[in-house]
Amino acid sequence: MKNWLRQNRGFLAFLLLLGLFRTAVADWNPVPSGSMHPNILEGDVVLVNRLAYDFKLPLTDHVLLTLGKPQRGDIVTFHSPRDGVRLIKRIVALPGDRIAMRDKQLILNGQVAGYAALPTPAERAALDAPWQAQAYREYIAGEQHAIQWLPGVAARDNFAELSIPDGHYLVLGDNRDNSADSRYIGLVPRRLLIGKAERVLLSVDMLGAWWPRLERFGQTLV
Repeated sequence: MKNWLRQNRGFLAFLLLLGLFRTAVADWNPVPSGSMHPNILEGDVVLVNRLAYDFKLPLTDHVLLTLGKPQRGDIVTFHSPRDGVRLIKRIVALPGDRIAMRDKQLILNGQVAGYAALPTPAERAALDAPWQAQAYREYIAGEQHAIQWLPGVAARDNFAELSIPDGHYLVLGDNRDNSADSRYIGLVPRRLLIGKAERVLLSVDMLGAWWPRLERFGQTLV
């Protein structure tokens, strides 16, 4: 055993440094679900900047240094406050905001979000949702991004206005009718944020014999 360790110490040191890098600096996460359609698809591997907000002690949630503030519209990875599962969603409401949802429409700080219809997405609504999606561009508090709804699918389309407390964030999936987000798991404390998802590193078509989707390689997430 000692001889094996001695012979492979360079490789083991590389694995250790790689692990520390992924837990403290940058990470890459495969996306297995369709909760962020139409912006992130199943089979995408996204680059996560772990230094976007905090520098944490590797392998822990202990913050050593605050580096930035999460912004509305950021796509973030985090540990679910309900069960610890790693999720990826979009920040919609910040500390101090007042937010409600009425018949799918968001109301932020008393201002009703705007919606403009987009062309029907070519891909399925999600791997586990064969329905045709309805895509829209959502305009809210100076931010805009594509979202989608699934006609005929029951979801939590309404919630009363709530004020976001300090150190917490309300997150939603862009695929509003197929997302386990703050409507189901509650608000996300900052300490559970892992980092900001910034771009698609690579992508494969999970329904198409795992062929690479070259057009998505390097695509910036907005």
